[in-house]
Amino acid sequence: MTRSRLDLLVLGYGYSARHAVAELRPDLTALTVTARAPAKAARLAANGLAVIALGEPDADAALAAAVARASHILVSAGPSADGDPFLLCCAAPLAAAAAAGTLEWIGYLSTVGVYGDAAGGLVDETTPAAPASERTRWRVAAESAWAALGHTAGVPVALLRLAGIYGPGRNAFVALERGTARRIVKPGQMFNRIHVADLGRAAAAAARLRFDGILNVCDDQPSPPDLPILHAAELMGVAPPPAIPFETAEFSPMARSFWSENKRVSNARLRGLGVTLAHPTWRSGLDDLWRSDTWRGSPEDQDDASPKFKR
Repeated sequence: MTRSRLDLLVLGYGYSARHAVAELRPDLTALTVTARAPAKAARLAANGLAVIALGEPDADAALAAAVARASHILVSAGPSADGDPFLLCCAAPLAAAAAAGTLEWIGYLSTVGVYGDAAGGLVDETTPAAPASERTRWRVAAESAWAALGHTAGVPVALLRLAGIYGPGRNAFVALERGTARRIVKPGQMFNRIHVADLGRAAAAAARLRFDGILNVCDDQPSPPDLPILHAAELMGVAPPPAIPFETAEFSPMARSFWSENKRVSNARLRGLGVTLAHPTWRSGLDDLWRSDTWRGSPEDQDDASPKFKR
């Protein structure tokens, strides 16, 4: 459907959401983003973005006003035991915007971790969620709450379940350069990935189509976890880190829960929407990062990177 207006509100403007906005930018008539850290809010404002600095005295009023005028909302914020942080503060404005006919689509960035462990088997959007950790149980609860709001209000809600994200500033090259790469070997283990540019393509397509429902966002090639590290080391011309048997590896509680989930995730529905992946395999994505010399990322990529990729 051709749209005459795409007024986007991004709730949580981080690494993933920023790349989704980049894909949508040609269609945007307005953009408002939120930031929790004062320094980040100031940096985004200095770059010309309309920013709501969460925690400031006028933040609630500014957020309600932004919800009231948005045609599309992209949610990129992790839940807690208390629930989704934006649903807690914005339920009434969201309902009002939907009733007024202004709000036309909500996208919620979730995780394929909600499927839990499939013993290496294939899962798709019809597979019931089976969260195995507290963190993924919070995600399922947040998904359900956003979907329920959309159902009640008559607004499409896309639950975008993301695989492991990599891209500029967040990849095996960075980990190898920092000396933090670990090559853990667990026979039969399969991980799923998505290049952040393709994450952006998927989110943009869902927004333009006003997609409603669950959508897995992953590439075509689940693989054992150590292969990208081996390939990145080969491209860099460095020795890969030694193999560490899973049984003897040390993990944080979060990392251990991640490794306890073994599955291959289907992206057939994503492909069915007509999304063409720039990097249908992790090998293609790593090759491009190395060839284009973009693997270190921009200052923004580095600022938004998760702690293990901080430089």
